Amino acid sequence: MTKMKVLIIDDEPPARDIIRHYLAGSNDIELIGECENGFDALKKINELKPDLIFLDVQMPKITGFELLELLTDPPQIIFTTAYDEFAIKAFEMNAVDYLLKPFSKARMDQAVERARQRMDSRGKEPVKEVEGLKARLDESAEDIDRVVARLGSKIIVMPVDKIWYIEAQDDYVMVYSEQGNYLKEKTMKYFETRLGPKGFIRIHRSHLVNVAQILSVELYGKDTHLVMLKCGAKLKTSAEGYKRLRELL
Repeated sequence: MTKMKVLIIDDEPPARDIIRHYLAGSNDIELIGECENGFDALKKINELKPDLIFLDVQMPKITGFELLELLTDPPQIIFTTAYDEFAIKAFEMNAVDYLLKPFSKARMDQAVERARQRMDSRGKEPVKEVEGLKARLDESAEDIDRVVARLGSKIIVMPVDKIWYIEAQDDYVMVYSEQGNYLKEKTMKYFETRLGPKGFIRIHRSHLVNVAQILSVELYGKDTHLVMLKCGAKLKTSAEGYKRLRELL
């Protein structure tokens, strides 16, 4: 039997110790590494190509869900979490395996066996349960404090107050920020819903702007206005977008 390559991702050493202890002695498991944060995890996932990862949801810096968002071809995943009603509901709706801390070896063994069965039956096919979870998380309407992006194996964390504006680009959006400009495979609606409460306004179907970054609004032609941003960008408004701006400013 081919050994399953496993990577543990958890910021708490005792949590990693427990999983490592439970895995010890399993002849069909090869523990290839451990990570204490999402930054290191993305690098190791790219380098080591694990078959299965244990991924903690509640990590500082970037969460397990934020890391998941950055994985273009995720391996099998067993999420580990303290009680989190939203996370558990999302897992159960998409038949994603999760372990509620504290968990027993027997419970973990069950999750590992299911992961192996999925691997044996699907090979390298996309993990549809995880893709379903991604879609479910996208549908949630929770506001956000930061946006994460990846540049190779590097993770970029952009606090929302450092974001200038967001621009629609086909099936993606470009996030313009102090840290640079990064593509995200998200919709404008996704960001409008989450960043609206944070002071962002949709001035055009293609542009979502941080109001705090607006320098001035100037007439441009007969029925069009330009929004001048502190970063130097000049963005056209739609009639509806200008109306929103007038109401806000």
